[in-house]
Amino acid sequence: MMPTLPEAFLRLPIAHRAFHDQAAGRPENSLIAARAAIEAGYGIEIDIQPSSDGVPMVFHDYTLARLTGAEGRIADRTAAELGALTLKGGAEGIPTLAQMLETVAGRVPLLIEIKDQDGHCGPGVGPLEAAVAQVLSGYQGPVAVMSFNPYSMAAMARVAPQIPRGITSCSFPAKDWPMPADRRAELAEIPDYEPTGCSFISHEAANLARPRVAALKTAGAAILCWTIRSPEAEAEARKIADNITFERYAAVIPS
Repeated sequence: MMPTLPEAFLRLPIAHRAFHDQAAGRPENSLIAARAAIEAGYGIEIDIQPSSDGVPMVFHDYTLARLTGAEGRIADRTAAELGALTLKGGAEGIPTLAQMLETVAGRVPLLIEIKDQDGHCGPGVGPLEAAVAQVLSGYQGPVAVMSFNPYSMAAMARVAPQIPRGITSCSFPAKDWPMPADRRAELAEIPDYEPTGCSFISHEAANLARPRVAALKTAGAAILCWTIRSPEAEAEARKIADNITFERYAAVIPS
């Protein structure tokens, strides 16, 4: 049976990369930003990249410079080395997924985006998904996984079929996605939703009017969206989306 998204993911606004505010000492994807989200009663979205020794790390970028000031790629350093790097604007290092789970401890829903490791959203995946599944084994809180790469979700269906999974989706513009035009056009139509046994998508807010999104919603898919940055944008997105991923303002929790 396809695992469905827990109700909490549709009820609580989801803080993008946790409830981050670098100026306030809460870097994105940090434990302190997760604690702030929990205190505010928000769900949490995080990103996962692998360390060189195969540990799932909570980090968005493929390179370290923007968020730590260090040189090189995250995948070229061990988990211990990454944990010793201080995130810009904060006092903590890059957390592991295990550390994030210990911090969240089931108190709010946790939405995990597994970053594409293939480079073209192709079949070059597997080790990171297996590592994520291992860390999540036994976790009791509401959790779901997603990825722009549908092969990643196919891998999760094999190694952790009980965890709800979804497709992160968008219009795949050429400036952001250096891959052949036909592959970008294919991905934009979210063709792998049904074959991978997904129960939700998290779609680009500016592209929510896409007919494929409406068709999925009619067929019973939960529709999340990213990334909302104002109450006005939230109101517009909620005309279609069941819930939002937000940043740069304090979303109101619906009563």
